[in-house]
Amino acid sequence: MISEKMQQAVAGSSAIRAMFQEGRAMAAKIGAENVFDFSLGNPMTPVPAEYNQAIIDAVKNESSLELHGYMDNAGYPETRQAIADNLNQRFGTAFEHKHIVMTVGAAGALNVVFKTILDPEDEVLALAPYFGEYRGYVANHQGILKVAEPNQDTFQPDFADLESKITEKTKAIIINNPVNPTGVIYSEETIQRMAALLEQKQKQYGHEIFMVSDEPYRELVYDGNKVPFLTKYYDNTFVTYSFSKSLSIPGERIGYIAVSPQMADCEQTCSGLSVANRMLGFVNAPSLMQKALIPCMNCTTDVAYYDRNRQLIYGALTKYGFTCIKPQGAFYLFIKSPDPDEKKFVEAAKKHHILLVGGTTFSCSGFVRLAYCVSYEMIERSLPAFEALAEEYGLS
Repeated sequence: MISEKMQQAVAGSSAIRAMFQEGRAMAAKIGAENVFDFSLGNPMTPVPAEYNQAIIDAVKNESSLELHGYMDNAGYPETRQAIADNLNQRFGTAFEHKHIVMTVGAAGALNVVFKTILDPEDEVLALAPYFGEYRGYVANHQGILKVAEPNQDTFQPDFADLESKITEKTKAIIINNPVNPTGVIYSEETIQRMAALLEQKQKQYGHEIFMVSDEPYRELVYDGNKVPFLTKYYDNTFVTYSFSKSLSIPGERIGYIAVSPQMADCEQTCSGLSVANRMLGFVNAPSLMQKALIPCMNCTTDVAYYDRNRQLIYGALTKYGFTCIKPQGAFYLFIKSPDPDEKKFVEAAKKHHILLVGGTTFSCSGFVRLAYCVSYEMIERSLPAFEALAEEYGLS
């Protein structure tokens, strides 16, 4: 018999994955071309050719012992230095390789950070709506996740609610920027206000409150928008990153943690992250993927592909009468449910073979998420179904 905790986890397993499986079953019955599955945020664009070539070059040119062997738990120094140099060039920061820890994706990075900073019953604040796995990541390390509500007109934080949720037990606040599921970017003004609030609360409670920034969508931005780099605004910041979206390699599980050089006890913290990497069983990030990153620091996926999808789906749905905020980044659209019970709306969409994910999954009821990292042609095929759904609710 598995543990009680795992029984609960299985019972409440990801609604997103469950929807994905439901889509497969539907496709088997009526044909894949007739199912409009917007449930899963799986990158659609090709891996940059330079990254594939870098893998080939590493296999050809590196000794097998060097390429496939153990290294420092924090990763290859040359990979970490390449990341530090790239961040410094792009954002005017002052990282050295010692401030970078290579991780098994952003999920691994977040677990390593929480393993390093959390004591039992420490609280971590998440800004709703947020990626639902955060709750499990915090619970893995005996922390307690608390939720701060958004301003639902802008989906920037509701600062009055945020301030009321910070207590003496608050150890960290986790930020996803750009945000999954809204596509909103937390603005520079928002980050500055948040940093000032945390500085105030650190002084009030006499201990560090960390900012943990989860940034797998940092490179996927539109209309000339920029994602503020948080270490420039707040000293006690961890930036966690994954190349899953920027290089379309989610299965390779490669990312990093960047630690602000100005963080309190920075050297000890970096050592703690490295040890946590080992203690959690990751040991080190995948060696081949680390080597392949070095010549590819400036490579990105085809953002224009996602932008074209964004323009089509946002334009069509707002024309049909749906209410949604225009995404500034990532590849998600957050739609206000025309039914107060979003679950009923999700079920109504299924009757039109449209698969969406309810906002309750992201601790924001009354909305649904649409992932437009799909083919442009599928979006085109889906539009009559969305129009019929809008008519059903009297929107158009």
